Amino acid sequence: MTNIDWKEKKNLSMLADFYEFTMANGYLENDMKDVIAYFDMFFRSIPDNGGFAIMAGVEQLIGYLDNLKFSDEDIEYFRSKNMFSEEFLDYLSNFEFQCDVWTIPEGTPIFPGEPLVIVRGPIIQAQIIETMVLLTINHQSLIATKANRITRAANGRPIMEFGSRRAQGYEGAILGARAAYIGGAIGTACTIVDRDFNIPALGTMAHSWVQVFPSELESFRAYAKLYPDSCVLLVDTYNVLKSGVPNAIKVFNEEIVPKGYRPKGIRIDSGDIAYLSKEARKMLDEAGFEDCSIIASSSLDEYLIRDLLTQGAKIDSFGVGERLITARSEPVFGGVYKLTAVEINGKIVPKIKISENVGKITNPGFKQLYRLYDKSTNKAIADVVTLHDETIDETKPYEIFHPLYTWKRKILTNFYAKKLLVKIFDRGKLIYDTPPMNEIKEHCKAQLDTLWDEVKRFEKPHEYFVDLSKPLWDIRDRLLNEHK
Repeated sequence: MTNIDWKEKKNLSMLADFYEFTMANGYLENDMKDVIAYFDMFFRSIPDNGGFAIMAGVEQLIGYLDNLKFSDEDIEYFRSKNMFSEEFLDYLSNFEFQCDVWTIPEGTPIFPGEPLVIVRGPIIQAQIIETMVLLTINHQSLIATKANRITRAANGRPIMEFGSRRAQGYEGAILGARAAYIGGAIGTACTIVDRDFNIPALGTMAHSWVQVFPSELESFRAYAKLYPDSCVLLVDTYNVLKSGVPNAIKVFNEEIVPKGYRPKGIRIDSGDIAYLSKEARKMLDEAGFEDCSIIASSSLDEYLIRDLLTQGAKIDSFGVGERLITARSEPVFGGVYKLTAVEINGKIVPKIKISENVGKITNPGFKQLYRLYDKSTNKAIADVVTLHDETIDETKPYEIFHPLYTWKRKILTNFYAKKLLVKIFDRGKLIYDTPPMNEIKEHCKAQLDTLWDEVKRFEKPHEYFVDLSKPLWDIRDRLLNEHK
C-alpha cells in the first residue's frame, strides 16, 4: 500500500487558508481565471542554524494534487458564506487540476533561496494549493532535517524514531516517522507506518510490562519465552545495575541461549545513561554477552547523543522520541510560496516582491535549478538558480557570483552540472513515479555524501553557495530599479 492510497482516503482540497478562496473568487470576477501564473515555494533559513536541509513530502503533495476536487458539501459551505459568486461555485463544482508542477526529489539536500516546488497554471488553481504545498513540504522537510542531524551525531550508530505519542497529531506521527526514515532513522515505533510505508516497526516492551508481573525477573522470563529470537529487555524499571542487568543476564542464560539464540539487547531509558551504559557493558561482557547491544532512549537529541559518546558511553543504538518528531529545538520550517511571473499574450512577465528586509526580496521569473559538482571529487560546489530555459555549458568556464555581494566571484572549470527540479505534473496529469521508501532513503544518503564535511558541521557550518545566473540576476536588478 502506497502513501498516495492512504492520502486518497481523505480529500484535503478544503485545507486552505480562506484568503486563497476569496482571491480565487476575485480572479474569476475580474476575468483573470485563465491567467497563467508561476509560483515558487522556497525557504529562507535552515533550522538549528544548520548547513543544509533535506527535501521531503513530495509523495504526499502528489497525493493531494492528484485528488483535488470539491464536494457538494464544500460548495454549500461556500454558498453559506454569502461571499462567493455562483459562477465561482460552478467553477469549483467542475474543478479539474490543470497545473504543471516541478519539485526537487525527496531526500535531496536543499538550501535557502532556491525553488523547491514550482507551480505553473491558471492562477485560481495555483493560488488555492498554497497552504497544502507549504504544509506538506515544510513539515516533512523539517523532520527529515532534524532526523539527519541526530543520525550524524550518532556517528554510525542506528537511530530509531520513538516519538509517536508526543507528535502534533496523528498525521504528525505518521508522516513525521516517514520523514525521519528519509533523514536516516532505521525504523519507527509507529506500527501503521510499517504497514503503509514498509518502514520497519521496532519496539519491545514498556515499564508497565515489567511492573505488572510479580517480579522483574518473571517479566523478563515471560518475554524471553515469547520472543527468544528478538529479545530486548528494558532494565531501568527498578535499578539498572542491581537488578535490571543481573536479571537480564540470568534470563539470557536460562531462556535464550539454551534455545540456540543470542540476546539482542537491553534498553536503558533513564538515569545517568553514560555511566550506566559503561557499567552494564562490563557486566554483559563478563557474562559472555559481548554481542548484546545496549540501547538508550530518554528525551535524546543530537547534542545529548554527541555528549554521551564524548563521555565514552557504551551505547550501540538510540531511540529518539519527542525531540525528533517535533523538531523541538526549532519546530518551524520557514517555507514560503510566492508569485514569480505571469503570462501575458503568451509571454512570461517576471514579478518580484520587494521588502526593506533584503532576505524577503524574491527572485522573479520561471526558473530552473542546477547543482554544480567538482569532477575530481564529485563534491557539490554550489547551486545556481537560472531561468527555466537556460543551459549551463560544462565544456566552458562558468562564473558564479554572490547575488547580493556581487564582487564575490569564482570561475569554475573542472565541473559538471545537474538539473535538480523534476516535472511531476503536466497540465494536471501525474507523470512521475514516486520511488519506494528505501530508494528515497538511499538517494538521501548518496546525496549527503556529495557535501563537504564543513557544510555538515553543527556549529557554524560552511555556507553553501546558492547563486543566480547572470540573466536571472539582470532581471532581478532591473525590477528592483524599476520599483525604486
